[in-house]
Amino acid sequence: MGHLITLENVNKTYTMGEERLHVLKDICLEVEQGEYVTILGPSGSGKSTLMNIIGCMDTLDSGTYDFDGEAVHTFSDSQMTLLRNQKIGFIFQKYHLIPQYTALQNIIMPLLLRGMTRREAIETAKESIHLVGLSERMMHRPSELSGGQQQRVAIARALVTRPALLLADEPTGALDSATGKEILKLFKQLNDSGNTIIMITHDVNVARSSQRILAISDGQIQ
Repeated sequence: MGHLITLENVNKTYTMGEERLHVLKDICLEVEQGEYVTILGPSGSGKSTLMNIIGCMDTLDSGTYDFDGEAVHTFSDSQMTLLRNQKIGFIFQKYHLIPQYTALQNIIMPLLLRGMTRREAIETAKESIHLVGLSERMMHRPSELSGGQQQRVAIARALVTRPALLLADEPTGALDSATGKEILKLFKQLNDSGNTIIMITHDVNVARSSQRILAISDGQIQ
């Protein structure tokens, strides 16, 4: 299958006033195409910073980052934005849906931004909605959906561009445990059908649903 992601000796330091915070310390990790991996760590462990680097939302200070054969550590901001938009689907704890849009309108947004025709975008979005089991709810606005349904819409939106990587940040964090389990079951199905998933969580029970757990604490992978 080959590596989708390789990080070698990645360091990240932030300067807060007089203080220098060494957030990531010589991080090395590899993720294969088709893997489902969790990065598990408490608050302040560096997991969010690591997610931002993997998701091309932040740059590293030293080390190397290869994504799908591309040397991301050499990229300009605009190259990183392009890679992020084309190859990564994001799923957040808070869904980030546009409240005045229906589920379908939320899901077609990334496709319209890419210049796809509206008709084509709707067809593609319907496939995505079907995958997450929400076909009968596609004309509903977020306020008319439960938390679990809103997260399914957000997952469908992340999937619609057929990204190389699904990056999920505490995807069950805002949900009750039964609904959270449903979402994790959906991730398992998506992974079984070939999607590469990296999930970030502080919850060991959530992490156990993936194939492999990388524990991070104090900026280092254990």
